[in-house]
Amino acid sequence: ISVWNEEVGRVAREYLLARGLSEATMRAFRLGYAPASWDALATHLRREGVSLADAESAGLIRARERGQGYYDRFRHRVMYPILDGQDRTLGFGGRVLNKEDEPKYLNTSETPIFQKGSVLYGLPFAISSLGEGAVVVEGYMDVIALHQHGVTAAMATLGTALTAGHLKLLRRHTDRVILCYDADTAGKRATDRAAVLFIEEGLEGRVLTLPAGQDPDEFIGK
Repeated sequence: ISVWNEEVGRVAREYLLARGLSEATMRAFRLGYAPASWDALATHLRREGVSLADAESAGLIRARERGQGYYDRFRHRVMYPILDGQDRTLGFGGRVLNKEDEPKYLNTSETPIFQKGSVLYGLPFAISSLGEGAVVVEGYMDVIALHQHGVTAAMATLGTALTAGHLKLLRRHTDRVILCYDADTAGKRATDRAAVLFIEEGLEGRVLTLPAGQDPDEFIGK
């Protein structure tokens, strides 16, 4: 459901506005909302004649353990469509709106067309800006905030470290990559591992280091 749905999308819209996103940015990135209902999507897909078995394979719904029917995997989450370089939807990411819910971020399952190790979030929005190099970060909100502030070459890996598949994808568009991961232990380890990949793939790799404890979204907002 669109975050611009007056009633149902209100909670996601208010969350994103509080995070500093403009209406234009939300519309450009096609941000949505998965309702808190257990089977809103499953019911909608059934009405539209979509195969629920296919939707389960794509990681959108799950079969009930007891009894018949399906339930939604994404409930009460902000939804981020994940697109390829030709602007086609490959999958989705969802962020919880209740702090107690886990996991914080959830992606659709890997499929023949959606492999996290070779997909970058934000690619179609960044392609026209890659002449000076790509900026690779960790999160959906990092990408969106950077674009809103004019850093339009930003993209993100999807819960994985940078892979050779990511760099092969980037080589089609640029020969320079700036890696800007979070300034925490996990981010530093992922950055160290990426150094070898840059050499192996023949790309110029640089690292942009942020102040301790900050991520790109927080940093550029300040």
